[in-house]
Amino acid sequence: MELSARNQLKGKVASVDLGAVMANIKIEVSEPGVITAVITKESAERLGLAEGDDVVALIKSTEVIVGK
Repeated sequence: MELSARNQLKGKVASVDLGAVMANIKIEVSEPGVITAVITKESAERLGLAEGDDVVALIKSTEVIVGK
């Protein structure tokens, strides 16, 4: 996937915690080690995120976006 965002961290999903509305996605990256993305439950389900998936964390000034 090619995007204009330059702040991209490739990693692997370490855990998926689905709440009623939001989902916490822990992503293992080489530096700083693990980051947490808080995304909507709908987005987590639409992407089919599961532990062990290879993903890219795109970092904007106010949020982290997860791409698969």
